[in-house]
Amino acid sequence: MATTSATASTLDTGQLRHAERSLRTIIWRQFRRHKMAMAGVVVLSLLVLGSLLVSVVSPYDPEKTSMRERRQPPSIEHPMGTDTLGRDMMTRILYGGRISLSVGLLATVLGVGLGTLIGALAGYYGGVLDNGLMRFTDLFISLPRIFMLIVMSLLMRSIEVPLLRAYGGLGGIVLILGILSWTGVARLVRGQFLGLKEREFVEAARTIGIRNSRIVFRHVLPNTATPIIVAATLLVAGSIIAESGLSFLGFGVQPPTPTWGNMLNAAQDEMRKGNWWMAFFPGLMIFLTVISINYIGDGLRDALDPRKLNK
Repeated sequence: MATTSATASTLDTGQLRHAERSLRTIIWRQFRRHKMAMAGVVVLSLLVLGSLLVSVVSPYDPEKTSMRERRQPPSIEHPMGTDTLGRDMMTRILYGGRISLSVGLLATVLGVGLGTLIGALAGYYGGVLDNGLMRFTDLFISLPRIFMLIVMSLLMRSIEVPLLRAYGGLGGIVLILGILSWTGVARLVRGQFLGLKEREFVEAARTIGIRNSRIVFRHVLPNTATPIIVAATLLVAGSIIAESGLSFLGFGVQPPTPTWGNMLNAAQDEMRKGNWWMAFFPGLMIFLTVISINYIGDGLRDALDPRKLNK
């Protein structure tokens, strides 16, 4: 009998692993059919690799100035030209990619984590807690976003915390964007929880005495992973645009730390002088990154669609 039970358990485990591999294969096949999503993966991968391997890609120091090479247009030596201080634009753009991509990723992690927690509590427990958390969410949604970003960035500059002020205020910008970007995720997760908490598997878990916290995090939350993943990809793009906009206005990451946004800010006057490359290439990086992430999000949405997975 013991041998039979062990054999059955092994078979069940093997079948489960086979089912998981089959599901991953189906998801990958569906994602691969989305040509623009695959193009987005390629473009984003090149941008990330270029930013990480900038010391290999470019021989120039991003902070080294050269008065003899100021405002040079794109050439073989400087593929994206030089800026007003003679610094190589491509090198600074790749270093700036580290900051801009880091802001987008870290702010998304913070925003998704906060939004998931608030949405899960509101959707699962309902009642007074749901009403209070959703009114709190509505309050944040009603705040003018650009105004709050500027005010909070100014407040962060007055706080003497090394972690928030490092790398030109990177930590403070991540905190601001995370605090202001969780509302959409919270409402999405709440809607998912309202439907899932009435399902049979949740009722069965309650019947056998499983704690609510375990039901939320082990049974209900994994079933909301698909919309959260898709929302997170779009939130990364939104955070990059928000950081670039803040930096363009002078309230984001501060020079000499390069970001795509503050490079655009520095190029405003140069555009009038005909030095187009100083604004074109940072703007192009923002465009390529955001559109790549958006297409990847579209591909994930289609690939993780339960109706297509069941075909």
